Amino acid sequence: MRNSRALLIIGAALFLALAAVLVAAKWMSEQGAGRTQVAVAAVDIGQGSRLVEANLKLVDWPAGSLPPGAILDLKTLESRVTRANIGRGEPVLETKLAPAGTMGGLSAVVAEGKRAMTVRVNDVVGVAGFALPGNYVDILVSLEASGGDAGERSAPISKIVLERILVLAVAQESNRDDTKPRVVNAVTLELTPDQVEKLDLARSIGSLSLVLRNQVDPQPANTAGATRESVLGLPPVQPAAPAPAPRDPAPRAAPVRVVRTPAPAPRAEGVLVIRGLDAAPQAFN
Repeated sequence: MRNSRALLIIGAALFLALAAVLVAAKWMSEQGAGRTQVAVAAVDIGQGSRLVEANLKLVDWPAGSLPPGAILDLKTLESRVTRANIGRGEPVLETKLAPAGTMGGLSAVVAEGKRAMTVRVNDVVGVAGFALPGNYVDILVSLEASGGDAGERSAPISKIVLERILVLAVAQESNRDDTKPRVVNAVTLELTPDQVEKLDLARSIGSLSLVLRNQVDPQPANTAGATRESVLGLPPVQPAAPAPAPRDPAPRAAPVRVVRTPAPAPRAEGVLVIRGLDAAPQAFN
């Protein structure tokens, strides 16, 4: 009786163990069937770098959670250029790559329809070196008082002319991982064509300053600019009233030209002298 009970328990245990093995095998097969391989960075890849096979590898990834734009074949990444930094183990996405055929370097980083323009800065203008690639800055121009051709004199003013401008590179580097301040003599900015023209004129008529701003703050400043009066709290200077235009003198009457008619010559007194058949008048003065 006891042996029969023991055999029954052993048989039930074996049955449960076999069922567990079968369930585990089925689960593992389902998991294996639902996975695919995705291209990821084998090392840290910097912005504007050309991809090579040595910097990439394929790893297993759940098929149901593939990130949009994931690359499944390493051959399609040959000679592609990155538009952003890609960390080690991070999937290589199409959104982080420049269009196929793009040459490497900073030109691959510039967004479509934008331009890259470099401006000269110093330790003050460059926000003490804190304007790093990937940061956003506002551009301030300061104009000194100047006189115009008509004798008019404009007051000094400081005004924000461009807002939320992306810093592409400082000096000759576009690495966005460096968080330490770097004092450089040039900063490259990403601008639209209209902003390029405005900035080129601004740096020729005044002095520029960069103002570091919050990267997630899209609100415009909408300021009127700072003048000498607004800084010192003085009342605004009223523009001088224009001098009245001189009045035209009253028109003069045209001179009257008097035409004098010569007096008729006095009529001389005389007589008619008849001599034979001839007759002639004889006047007396």
